[in-house]
Amino acid sequence: MRATLLSTQFQLPGQEDFYKGKVREVYSLKNNTIVIVATDRLSAFDVVLPQGIPYKGQILNEIASEMLHATEDLVPNWLEAVPDPNVSVGVKCEPFKVEMVVRNYLVGHAAREYFAGKRELCGVEFKEGLKLNDKFDAPIITPTTKAEQGDHDQDISREEILNQGIVSQTDYEILEDYALKLFQRGTELADKRGLLLVDTKYEFGKTPEGKIVVIDEIHTPDSSRYFYKEGYEERQAKGEKQKQLSKEFVREWLMANGFQGKEGQKIPELTPEVVNSISERYIELYEKITGKSFQKADVESIETRILSNIEGYLKR
Repeated sequence: MRATLLSTQFQLPGQEDFYKGKVREVYSLKNNTIVIVATDRLSAFDVVLPQGIPYKGQILNEIASEMLHATEDLVPNWLEAVPDPNVSVGVKCEPFKVEMVVRNYLVGHAAREYFAGKRELCGVEFKEGLKLNDKFDAPIITPTTKAEQGDHDQDISREEILNQGIVSQTDYEILEDYALKLFQRGTELADKRGLLLVDTKYEFGKTPEGKIVVIDEIHTPDSSRYFYKEGYEERQAKGEKQKQLSKEFVREWLMANGFQGKEGQKIPELTPEVVNSISERYIELYEKITGKSFQKADVESIETRILSNIEGYLKR
């Protein structure tokens, strides 16, 4: 099995803090700079799986940086540089305590709520008679509260966010505007690749100067769901399953092997064959979403490479 990056323990120049997320590791430096390392860890059902997936961190980091560059004329973002295939460097922001989830199709969490009989989600009302994977009349925003480490995000309405003072009305209107603009651009970019952007999430923060910017990844297969455009209408008319482009295939494999992240359930063994097949699917995702051929980074001494590239950038 090829080398994978499961964790880092760097001591970077000017380092003040370190945070380890499910997939990313965040180094906070002086001068409001953060260095984010995308590892090859794989999470599903809020559980980090024991094996890493070769090139997954590089794939997510490179898709995210490409999408941030492709939307920076519409919405400002935190990113300043990508000194290594697995690394992004940018401005440290104060995150808003909500995530803006934008949906354009009845799928996933929204579909589960709908078919459980609910006709409202996060203050947004749904009409009767919808089928799984149907397109909405227009994209909707279904916010969630940003969970503390280890907790699940919670659905919340615009009214509750404003009433509880989680975000001011002025700021929230900017978040809504930015989220819909990003989703529209993401939809246009997907269309060029023969894809439909189904749903996604955006996180925002404020720079030290008080400017609202998009933070974290956008339009990656870990944060978004895509359908293949070709054949969508025909499959929908026949009630057939849609062809998806997301990490849903990982969740489906886990469920088929008796794991949904519930207490007492054992994570099935990810054999080298399974790990390599997941890696190949991520490469396929990269090439389909970006329209570019994936160039594998050198993984012979992956931590040394990353540290050298970060330190070289910081010296400049």
